[in-house]
Amino acid sequence: MTLSPAPKPKKILYIEDNPSNATLVKRILQPKGYTIIIAETGLKGIDAALEHKPDLILMDINLPDMSGREVTTRLRAFEQFRDMPIVALTAQTDDKQRAMTLISGVSGFMAKPIDVASFPKRIAFYLEGGKDLPKVANPEEARRNYHKELTEHLEKRLRDLEAANSKLRQLDVIKDDFIKRTAHELRTPLTIIYGYGRLLQTAPPIQLLTQSSPEIGAYVDALVESVERLHDVINEIFTVYRLTTGQIELNLAQSNLGEIIQYALDDFKQAAQQRNVNVEFSRDGWPTKLMVDFELMRLALANIIGNAIKFTPDGGKVSINHVETPEVVKITVHDSGIGIPVEEQHRIFESFYSFEKTEHHSTSKTAFRGGGLGLGLSICKSIIEAHGGKIHVESQGQDVEKMPGSTFHIEIPLTNRVPVPVDLTPAP
Repeated sequence: MTLSPAPKPKKILYIEDNPSNATLVKRILQPKGYTIIIAETGLKGIDAALEHKPDLILMDINLPDMSGREVTTRLRAFEQFRDMPIVALTAQTDDKQRAMTLISGVSGFMAKPIDVASFPKRIAFYLEGGKDLPKVANPEEARRNYHKELTEHLEKRLRDLEAANSKLRQLDVIKDDFIKRTAHELRTPLTIIYGYGRLLQTAPPIQLLTQSSPEIGAYVDALVESVERLHDVINEIFTVYRLTTGQIELNLAQSNLGEIIQYALDDFKQAAQQRNVNVEFSRDGWPTKLMVDFELMRLALANIIGNAIKFTPDGGKVSINHVETPEVVKITVHDSGIGIPVEEQHRIFESFYSFEKTEHHSTSKTAFRGGGLGLGLSICKSIIEAHGGKIHVESQGQDVEKMPGSTFHIEIPLTNRVPVPVDLTPAP
């Protein structure tokens, strides 16, 4: 004898922002074998309905984002929900409110507070296809009232959004001004500290002390190096500010791309040697009359190369190559590093974003998995796009054992193009 499989439990979605009501419905229906899904807002309710495909939807009318009527109308627009029982669980008894709710497409009403004794029977009634809808005395008037409610709600939301957007614009101006002032105020004392640090490195008394106590020289060197690092951080912030506000104009001139990359590599020569990272690059064959801003392009490529070195372990390899077509030069920077998580690859060019947890960072920008502000790739993307180019990354994922590596692909037009506006605003 073959036993029939047990029927799957019915799923009920309850869209309710009151935790007490949600808990009560769970306590009543779960012992009856129902699976209860709770959504606290209208938007979450729509998403939950599409994901879980419930057999019945209970709907509170007064929700924090959308009314239950609006949610019902939206759900009825989907083919799979056109005949599904959607029941308004509400304390509204006003005839006008009930008429608008009926017009929105509900299958029936259940009153609040919930009658614990009769509630499971009513749920079973609706699941079996039952309906208890009274007729609307004046459907045209109800429809007009409902449309008026929708329009007023939409107008309020638009006004709220406009007010919030205005506030954000004000905050953005304050933020930009703060960044500019902070960078400017920090530069002066840092320049003085750096100058005195360099004087200490070359001062005869310090050199004499260093001969007897080498650690003193190491202290001074560390001081100067830290000031240089802080100076670089401030420059990064100021560069982002200037790019974002359109205060940097490209100084286009015919440039040797191989020379630009060589200059960028020089910034990391010592770090690569110390960490035994093999950088493969040949200056031969690169375009020699590329129309770019030499210094900004050097900065962009230095950020990519530095990023490759930073996430490549000691003893690894970074290779820089190119392919030239009649329209563009395609640059690839490949490393044998830890790779980038697939789900994070679309975000690494956002300002201040880093997929690495901060506790994994060292304070060095060139040490393996070293830290930073998360501005380098954002700056790089902005500069390349300002030249009419584009950039993306490929990686099989992140794995600190297998080291799958990453490859950055850059395309730069070979023809002289009018610079496009620079925008660092993250994509939605």
